[in-house]
Amino acid sequence: MRRREPEGHGPVRYGPPFPADGLPVLPELAARLAAAEHHGAAQPAGGDPALLEAACGYWTRRSLPCTPHHVTLAPGAPPLLLALTAALAGDHGDILAPRPRASWWAPVARLLGRRLFPVPTPADSGGIPDPYALLETVRRVRAEGGAPRLLVLSVADDPTAAVALPELLHETVEAAAAEGLHLISDETWRDTLHAPHDTVVVSPAGMLPDHVTVVADLAGSLLPAGWPAAVARFPDSAAGEETHARALDVLTALGARLAAPVAAAAQYALDEPEPVTARRRAAVALHARLAAAAHRTVLAGGALAPPPQAGRYLYADLGPLREPLAARGVRDAQELEDFLTARLGMPAPGGHRFGDDLGALRVRLSTAPLLGGTDEEREAALASPDPTELPSTRDALLTLGLVLDELRDEAVRWEPPR
Repeated sequence: MRRREPEGHGPVRYGPPFPADGLPVLPELAARLAAAEHHGAAQPAGGDPALLEAACGYWTRRSLPCTPHHVTLAPGAPPLLLALTAALAGDHGDILAPRPRASWWAPVARLLGRRLFPVPTPADSGGIPDPYALLETVRRVRAEGGAPRLLVLSVADDPTAAVALPELLHETVEAAAAEGLHLISDETWRDTLHAPHDTVVVSPAGMLPDHVTVVADLAGSLLPAGWPAAVARFPDSAAGEETHARALDVLTALGARLAAPVAAAAQYALDEPEPVTARRRAAVALHARLAAAAHRTVLAGGALAPPPQAGRYLYADLGPLREPLAARGVRDAQELEDFLTARLGMPAPGGHRFGDDLGALRVRLSTAPLLGGTDEEREAALASPDPTELPSTRDALLTLGLVLDELRDEAVRWEPPR
């Protein structure tokens, strides 16, 4: 990824890698992949009938019923979003998205030559634009001669790890529909809730089904990040069928087809047999414990972070530590990324990579690097009743705490007397 230009900080072109789960591949998935390794041909664009049937079952179990001709698959979420954006935004349509947002959304818009306009999000509902800010942004874009046509949002957010409040989501969806926007709902992380019995995930496709196309990267909860596969569900309408056909045209032109071994693993995972669901439950519980421990460490170190509710990361704001960071030459998100990556020995991408302000001292911290560096350590973490007490995880959390505690102590010393 381009990081910065020789003088000053240049534009961010690409975001950090997808936050993988850091765990060894599930043996049953590996077996499906290996059994199909002799198939050299790729799937047809969008997926073959058996794969589409499995994808339809996946959405139907999430209260989004569909038939196979309303779903399609692609080798990863970015090419799928590219196809959907090309199909939905037209030749000159503008795109709106929350700020901050998933790092892979903006490069797709840029590649297609579409303008992407950020919309602020409420503090407790990352991934969903504030409805009033959305209406104001639409008004401003149109006043400047633009043509807003598409809103991309996320009900379980990367990077903030927040889950959208249903009432806010409803207001935002209604506002978008009233302005004639089609919605792409990124639901990659909907199955990674840290407290599934206390947190409600609602899809906008259940609110206004004719206005919403839903996408999910299977690396969120079903497949390893290195086996790219993503699925989309289209509205059951004439417009949805037209969008489906256009998206397939784009995927065909790109040659964006799943390899047969990955398709075999994806079909097995989408059927959600017991080995897959058991691993998912264990992995979600593991990363929830790690995220909670990292969250406590960040707060104790004087920084801020919303409580992580989903996914494998948390979004830390080191704004309260700005003075001691500035003394170390850290004045923006890029410099904070460089500083923490070097001190922690793990990636700490700055908030600017997610569309946030460069001047804000925010980073996304992933939990997978806390698991250790070997498959044995990761397997041990998966089986442990308290993974935070394992040596590799304890050391990583201790390092994070020491770095922040040093900054916090300096910030306290510099506070003026009351």
